[in-house]
Amino acid sequence: QVQLVESGGGLAQAGGSLRLSCVASGSMFRFFVMEWYRQAPGIPRELVASITAGGSTNYADSVKGRFTISRDNAKNTVYLQMSSLKPEDTAVYYCHTTLLRDYWGQGTQVTVSP
Repeated sequence: QVQLVESGGGLAQAGGSLRLSCVASGSMFRFFVMEWYRQAPGIPRELVASITAGGSTNYADSVKGRFTISRDNAKNTVYLQMSSLKPEDTAVYYCHTTLLRDYWGQGTQVTVSP
């Protein structure tokens, strides 16, 4: 069993920044591929960024150059630093990993005003 708990969402103005955090339970975190997804109303959930156990990262084209995913294995935490925010970044952001099955956090709302 893996529990994922996100935090750090909120309201930001366009051009601003927010940092999301996701804390994972258990001792196997350092082996996990960790991902951030987001879902806006009426739009399918989309992969935003991922980071492997070795630290390799991948980003959706829509956030490249603006978002940075990172991890701190000592804290069982993955981060999503979001800069140059746009109103279209407004969504619920979810932390995700897979260990025999999918695990999702509860989500954290990010709202970007024009």
